[in-house]
Amino acid sequence: MFSFKKFVVKQNRCAMKIGTDGVLLGAWTPIENNPFSILDIGAGTGIIALMLAQRSNAEQIDALEIDEEAYEQSVDNFENSPWSDRLFCFHAGLDEFVEEPEDEYDLIVSNPPFYTDDFKSATEQRDLARFADAMPFEDLIEAADLLLSENGIFSVIIPFKEEEIFLALAKEYELYPLKITRVKGTPTTEIKRSLLAFSRNESVNFPINELIIETSRHQYTPEYIELTKDFYLKM
Repeated sequence: MFSFKKFVVKQNRCAMKIGTDGVLLGAWTPIENNPFSILDIGAGTGIIALMLAQRSNAEQIDALEIDEEAYEQSVDNFENSPWSDRLFCFHAGLDEFVEEPEDEYDLIVSNPPFYTDDFKSATEQRDLARFADAMPFEDLIEAADLLLSENGIFSVIIPFKEEEIFLALAKEYELYPLKITRVKGTPTTEIKRSLLAFSRNESVNFPINELIIETSRHQYTPEYIELTKDFYLKM
């Protein structure tokens, strides 16, 4: 179990445990458009949807999870949270979900699987959660284009090395960067992740910045503390 300030997440049945990526995306994702409806693609434990329920007044927060164990865990985590009336999880793949879209969403978030290396682990469940062939970037962007409302925001966290490709693919679907934050573990390490937010409106001078998580082991930067303090117990 993982306890946050306002909710608890059980993760014993999920292949992908709670990590910094999910917490970063949940805390960083722009909600200036005051979303009424939110969709989390690839919910895992449900952590990102739960964080967005805490941060926003969205009345409809849907999550999508293909893995049965993770889906059931998400449902439990949603039901045991203070926002159970606003959270709902679908047990489906992205391809099924977009076949008959019923709703548009003001905010779509995803911490997609992205280990594209040839290495595969011994467990198929973990591989499914971690490998990009389960949900290629193009499928994700196409779905976002299909499901995003006119003034909606689409927000993801991906490996920095994939940023250029992702931006180019998004542009093909007329989704334009609204904000980019590049994440480093420490001041001396290389950039590891890109947090990307998109909208349908092209903006010329959108903010691009860098976030460093810690200066040394467990010595977190003021910026990281500021971003996550509403969630982590010890921040």
